[in-house]
Amino acid sequence: MKLSEPQALNRVASYCSRAERSESSVRKKLVAWELPDDAIKRIIDRLKKEKYLDDNRFARSFINDKLRFNKWGKTKIIFELKKLNIPSSIYDPVLDELAGDEFEKQLMHILSVKVKSVKAKNDYDKKTKLIRFALGRGFSMDLSIKCVDKLLGGDYEEYIS
Repeated sequence: MKLSEPQALNRVASYCSRAERSESSVRKKLVAWELPDDAIKRIIDRLKKEKYLDDNRFARSFINDKLRFNKWGKTKIIFELKKLNIPSSIYDPVLDELAGDEFEKQLMHILSVKVKSVKAKNDYDKKTKLIRFALGRGFSMDLSIKCVDKLLGGDYEEYIS
């Protein structure tokens, strides 16, 4: 689909006003509309100037959503942000603001739910399955082992809400 520059600006402004967007996702959309590179640069600059587009705001929103709603760990969040071409200088401060406590509480909660459905032959097998589950959600190995040990040791009542 080929659009003129004003049409593309209106459409992409509407796209950005519905939800936070990254610069790379907007750029992909503009490239798909077969706009010349100089027009893409002008549109993105204008969107930034008018505060439709802000990678800092996008990263903060993305991290909060993925942590709270998708229950992702730090590793998976960072991986997805890298796929969206967000520089680490933008997302590192946001992740540092979130205390390790936040990720630990989240992991303890999802593990306490998961442990009820895990079928295992013995404790070692159960522990291995829970650690693998936590790693798949993007939590670090250290945190995964720590939380699974707490959970299987019976020291987790405070995390269930």
